[in-house]
Amino acid sequence: MTSTPAAADRGDTLLGLFGVRKPIIGTIHLPPLPGAPRYGGEPVEHIYATAVDDARRYVQGGVDGLIVENEGDIPFLKPDDIGPETVAALAVATAAVVGAVTVPVGVLCLANATLHSIAVAKAAGARFVRANQWANAYIANEGYLEGTAAHALRYRSMLRADDVVVLADVHVKHGSHAIVSDRSIAELTHDNEAFGADILIATGQRTGDPTRVEEIRAISGVATRPVLVGSGLTADNAPELLGEADGAIVGSAMKEGGVWWNPVSVANTRKIMKIVEGLR
Repeated sequence: MTSTPAAADRGDTLLGLFGVRKPIIGTIHLPPLPGAPRYGGEPVEHIYATAVDDARRYVQGGVDGLIVENEGDIPFLKPDDIGPETVAALAVATAAVVGAVTVPVGVLCLANATLHSIAVAKAAGARFVRANQWANAYIANEGYLEGTAAHALRYRSMLRADDVVVLADVHVKHGSHAIVSDRSIAELTHDNEAFGADILIATGQRTGDPTRVEEIRAISGVATRPVLVGSGLTADNAPELLGEADGAIVGSAMKEGGVWWNPVSVANTRKIMKIVEGLR
């Protein structure tokens, strides 16, 4: 690589997907789905209605996109252990959100079930997926997790779903980095790009944990593709983080009380989006 493109050039992929510079993606954290330990047997229609309500609140607050996650299924299974009941419910919930809003919608099937996410995206009409471990292996809460790129790209091609964009974490949260500790973040960034990630994500250590500016710079300094903040963006740190990144995925800070499992707060969302508008 002879030079690093400017952020405006890198952001073209995001501009094509979301229609704005520095897009903000609101996270819909689904309640426990059937089969999860904390699922209480309530009608699935209530789950889908909750997702749609959160989606509409986010859009009312001004976000540019949404991502649907089965966060309520914690503790998460490894990809090969996830049952069809989870994928079915996630697909219906995602389709309900897609049908309720006009902004682009994505999906993440936890934990790191990228093939499942692509299947849901194809079935539900979602535009993108997030992969927590795309190119490298990590020790996560679920155990040893391998990068999913090789199988996921072949699966995406088989489904004729090449229009589904892949957002990939470079230095993943909820995991130990010991396996790749002898490799720099710059090298991990190159790995994710070489393995076909369309958009890169810099993130904190856990859900809601602020992403370090140093990590964003380490990724964006060598990346040829857009870089998103993956966790921890707030009204207070948005100017600093978005000064380095091309956009962000936001959840906790836009929820009531700043807690990820609470309903979306339109007021909190608007407060952050007002700041973002001034940075575009």
